[in-house]
Amino acid sequence: MSTAAPDLRYVYAVTRPFDGVPPEGVRGISGQPPKLVRHGDLVAVVDPVSAADFEEGPLKARLEDLDWLAATARAHDAVIAALATVTCPVPLRLATVCRDDSGVRRLLEEGGERFERALARLDGRMEWGVKVYAEQPAPQAEAAPERAPAGGGQARGSGRDYLRRRMEARRSREADWGRADALSRRLHAELSAQAEAAALHRPQDAKLSGAPGVNVLNAAYLVDRSRGQEFADLVQGYAEEGVQVRLTGPWVPYSFAGIGEEEQSGAGGTEPEPGPSAAPADGGARPAAGDGGGDGAGPEAVRR
Repeated sequence: MSTAAPDLRYVYAVTRPFDGVPPEGVRGISGQPPKLVRHGDLVAVVDPVSAADFEEGPLKARLEDLDWLAATARAHDAVIAALATVTCPVPLRLATVCRDDSGVRRLLEEGGERFERALARLDGRMEWGVKVYAEQPAPQAEAAPERAPAGGGQARGSGRDYLRRRMEARRSREADWGRADALSRRLHAELSAQAEAAALHRPQDAKLSGAPGVNVLNAAYLVDRSRGQEFADLVQGYAEEGVQVRLTGPWVPYSFAGIGEEEQSGAGGTEPEPGPSAAPADGGARPAAGDGGGDGAGPEAVRR
């Protein structure tokens, strides 16, 4: 007679102790309200999940299922967003799993000092995202050089016209890219000076983002809640012909939640894209999914 594998503990975030329970109505990956596991002055927000889904072997297969991955990411993000309405969460990486409540407490014990630093850094702050695109004109049908009629005389002129149109289009694109690059440098320098920290992400591929143009700047900024509108107004004041500036947020500060790294400031480094798969806290838990930038670190074993 077989025995069902015991539940594991999916860890969403770490917070300081707070009154009450996670906001009413929020449901985790299991479909149930998340639970709290306290150790000292820290609390882990967890969800019992099936070992059949989250053990190392099954999880590797699950991560190849894009529908399952998207649903898991949405549930993860919903819990983090709900927590942010009542406390300051340090979000953990998608599919951070511990063996049991004892493993969760060891996570809090081993990462205690770094969790405390992260909480101090994030408390009262939100993340804003800024993207700059060099616009690309809508493609126009370019007639190929016409075939020369019998007797000659026409092909040379039409061929020159075709090449001229191509060269003009290329110069226009290069000018737009140059303006976008210059604006991005000015904007990032000013926003970094106004923010408490900044992180540069890899430019997004238009095929994935669906946005028009070429992504020149993809950055995140950690901003005090009280200065959010001021920061947004600053971004919206930037404009340039052939350049598009997009502001998103405010978000839970995923890009600044990593506690196993040095403090971020200025231009920062390449960090995960805001979202539920941001960098893991390094307190002994074994994260199990790639970062939001798409590198895909792959699953690791759950904490024993």
